[in-house]
Amino acid sequence: MTEVPSSEQATGGKRLLPLLLAMAMFVLVVDTSLMNVSISYVVKDLDTTVSGVQSAIALEALVSAAFILIGSKIGDLIGRKRAYVLGLLGYAVGASAMAVAQSLTAIIIFWAILGGIGASLLLPAMQSLIHGNFEGAAQKKVYALVGAAAAIAAAVGPLIGGFITTYLSWRLGFVLEVVIIAVVLSGIKLVKDVPYTGPKGIDTVGAALSVLGMGGVVLGILVWQEGGEAVGALLATGAVGLGSLSYWLVRRKKSGKTPLLDPDLFKSKIFRLGITQQMLQQIALGGVMIVLPIYLQMVLEYNAMQAGLSLAPLSLSMFAVALLAGKKLGNKRPSVIVCWGFSLLTVGIGALVPLVPRADFGWALVLPLIVAGSGMGLLVSQLNNYTLSPISDERVSEAAGTNSAAGSFGLSFGLAFAGAIMLATLSFTFTSMSDSSTVLPAAEQEQVAQVLEDDAEVMSNTALDALLVDQPPEIKAEIIRINTDARPIALQVALLIPILAGLLGLLNSLRMIRQPDPPAPKSETVLG
Repeated sequence: MTEVPSSEQATGGKRLLPLLLAMAMFVLVVDTSLMNVSISYVVKDLDTTVSGVQSAIALEALVSAAFILIGSKIGDLIGRKRAYVLGLLGYAVGASAMAVAQSLTAIIIFWAILGGIGASLLLPAMQSLIHGNFEGAAQKKVYALVGAAAAIAAAVGPLIGGFITTYLSWRLGFVLEVVIIAVVLSGIKLVKDVPYTGPKGIDTVGAALSVLGMGGVVLGILVWQEGGEAVGALLATGAVGLGSLSYWLVRRKKSGKTPLLDPDLFKSKIFRLGITQQMLQQIALGGVMIVLPIYLQMVLEYNAMQAGLSLAPLSLSMFAVALLAGKKLGNKRPSVIVCWGFSLLTVGIGALVPLVPRADFGWALVLPLIVAGSGMGLLVSQLNNYTLSPISDERVSEAAGTNSAAGSFGLSFGLAFAGAIMLATLSFTFTSMSDSSTVLPAAEQEQVAQVLEDDAEVMSNTALDALLVDQPPEIKAEIIRINTDARPIALQVALLIPILAGLLGLLNSLRMIRQPDPPAPKSETVLG
C-alpha cells in the first residue's frame, strides 16, 4: 500500500480542522434551540411543568455566562486543547442525559449545570485554538466559518428540532448531538495545542466576584423576564460584583500577583471597541430571535417547522455573506465592513416594524430578513478576528474568554430584555384597551387587569378562544379583538431593542473607523 505523503496529510488536516471547529460551534448553539422547541414534549414525558423546564434553560445560560471567565483561566492552567475536549465532553454528557432523563432533576444537573460549565470551557478554548492554529487570511476565514455555523444553527435549530420532535422523538435530537461531538473528537489530533506561557496562579477572589457579578446581572434579567421579585436587588448585586471585580483585578495586578483577567487587555482601544461591538451584535440577534418566533407562532400560528422556514432567509443570508466577506472583502478595512454590517442590520430590522401588524404570512418578511441577515453576516466575518488581532498568544485565552463573555451576556440580555419589554407592553396595552372597551363590564376589566398583572403572556387567538369557552360570545369576541390589536404593538415595541443595539453599533463603528487598523494579516498558513 502506498503511504500518503505528510504534505498531503497536512493539507487534508488544514481543510478538515475548520469544518470540525464549525461542527463544535454548531452543536453549542443548536443545543438550546432543540430544548426550546421541545418544551411541551419534555413536560409531558417527564410529568413536570413548563416553568420548571424554562428554569433549566435559563440556568444553562446563566451558568455559561457566569463561569466563562473562569473557564478561560482554566484553559490557561490545564491547556487550551484539554479545555476544548473537556467542554465537548461536558456537552456530550448533558446531551446523553437528555436522551435518557426521567426527571427534571437530571436535566438540571447534567444538561443545565454540566452543559453550562462545558460551554464556559469550550468557547474561550475554541477561540484560542483558532488564534493559535491559523494565521493571516486563513485565520479570518476560520473565524468567519465558525461564526457562520453559530448563526445558521440558531435559525435552523427550531426547524430541525420541530421536524425531529414532531415526527420522531425529542430525545433523538440530543442523540444526534452526541454523534456530532464524537465526530469532532475523532479529529482532535489535528488540533495543535496553544500553550500558555504566562503566570499560572489561581485568583479565587476574582473567580468568586466574576460568578457573583455575571451571575447576578444575568439572573436579574432572567427573573425580570419571568416577572419575578427582587430584580433590583439581583441587578444591584451583579453590578457591585462586577465593579468589585474591576477594582480587585487592578489591585491584584499592581501587587504583582496573577489576576483572573489581566486588566491591561483593556488598554487596547481595538479590543475595547471589538468586545463592545460583539455585545451589541448579540443583543440585536437575541432580540430578533425572541420576537420573530413569537410573532410567527403566536400571531400567524405557525408550527415550529413553518417558523423555521420563515426564518431561513435570515440565517442563510447571514451564512452566505459571512463566507463571501472573508473571500471578497479582504482588502477592505474591517471597521468599514463593520459599519456596513450595523447599517444593514438596523435597516433590515427597522423595516420589520411596519410589517408586523400587516403581514399575513411569513414570506412577507423575506426582504427585511435578507437585509438584516446580510448585515449580521458582515459582522460575524470581522468582529472576532478584529477583537483578538492585537492580542499576543500568551494572553489570547483571557481575551477570548472576555470576548465570549461579552457575546454571551449580549445574547442573554437581548433575549431577556426584549422579552420583558414585549410582555410589559402587552400588559399595558391590553389593560388600556380593556379599560376603554364599551363591551367588557367593569368586573371583566378588573379580572383582565389582575390576570395580566400576575402572568402576562403572548397567546394565539386559537388558544385564547379555547380559554374563553365559558364566556358569553360578545365578551369572548371583544377579548379576542383586543388580543389581535395588542400583540402587534407589543412586538413592535420589542423590536426597538435590537434596533437600538444596531444604532449604537453603527455609532461605535464610526469610532472604529477613526482608529488605525489591526495588524496586517500574515501569510495564509496553518501552524504545526
